[in-house]
Amino acid sequence: MPINRLLADSKLGPEEIKRLNVAFACALRSLSLVDRNDPLSEMVARKIIEIGATESDPIKISQKAVSHFKR
Repeated sequence: MPINRLLADSKLGPEEIKRLNVAFACALRSLSLVDRNDPLSEMVARKIIEIGATESDPIKISQKAVSHFKR
């Protein structure tokens, strides 16, 4: 999963990582992405991490990321 690879060296705690994983999974479902090795999945993961720096609700993080890719 790209998000775990990106978070491997982060200073985030387990709860924060779990929250970002939930947001990532929701975003992938909303975007109908099933191949987590797809470069677009990594772009989504990076966007989730970026949004997660200022937002704590996984659903809101997911919605914001999805709206970024559906423009």
